[in-house]
This record gives sequence, structure tokens and C-alpha cells, in this order.
Amino acid sequence: MKSYEYVKDEKSSRTRKSWDDYFMNLAELAAKRSTCDRAHVGAIVVNQDHRIVATGYNGSVGRKTPHCSDVGHAMREGHCIATQHAELNCISYCAKEGIPMGGCVIYVTHFPCLNCTKALIQSGITKIYYKEAYRVDDFALHLLDINGIDYIRVEPED
Repeated sequence: MKSYEYVKDEKSSRTRKSWDDYFMNLAELAAKRSTCDRAHVGAIVVNQDHRIVATGYNGSVGRKTPHCSDVGHAMREGHCIATQHAELNCISYCAKEGIPMGGCVIYVTHFPCLNCTKALIQSGITKIYYKEAYRVDDFALHLLDINGIDYIRVEPED
């Protein structure tokens, strides 16, 4: 005789979030840590087991570089050059800690810029999930296409 029974609450109508919505929500949460207010971007790297490998957001490099939100933006040709992008922060963390990214996917609040796209391709990312089609570069799309990396826009479920 077993000591338990399964009991299902018939009143429960809670719908579980999809993996895509869950991880995009986490990327949006990471974006709230951004210290460059020109774009609040967050990224989450996820492995094949739906485990988070790295998180990143737009912010200053190193521990001693002042944040844009504190001292202003170091601008060149219309771009803030002091900020490292969320995707590169994920890649840099994995490189520093020796964490392989091959076979992982990334959830990012904004479509990656050309340089981030190239770095993601080199890192072994297999898919890019993004929310906002922000400044989508046609050469970035070309590189993703020829390298067989899917890029999928995630629409919020709510």
C-alpha cells in the first residue's frame, strides 16, 4: 500500500509561462541593471537543459570605469564607446570563467548589433531570441543566415 495520493486542485487555472517568455522576462529584468541609459539591454545565455549559463546587461567595462549613468556618455560618431553590450558581457563572463557557450541560445531584449552578432556566431550560439527589432543590420542577418543561426522574435505572451 502506498503512503500518498495525487490530488489535483480543480480550481487552479494558472498557466505556466513558456520557456521563451520566461527567459525573455529574465532578460528584461537584467536590462534594468544597465548603466548606459541610451539603451537598457539585457541578455541571458541558456544551455540545452534550460539552465542559465550567463546574464549580461549594457554597462561599463572593468570595476574602475565610471558608469555612464554617473559621469555621462563617452561619445564617438553618435555611439557611446564606454559601454560594453549585454551580449558581450555574457560572452566575456563565460570566457573568463571557462564556461563553454557552444550549443547554447541567447535571449536578448534588442536585436544584437553587428559586432555582437559576429561575437555570438564565434561563441557557438545556435539561436538568438530577441524582443525588439532595434537597428537590425542587414549584414548581421546575412552572417546569421549563412552560418545557420536562427533569429526569432519573441512576442510577449501577456
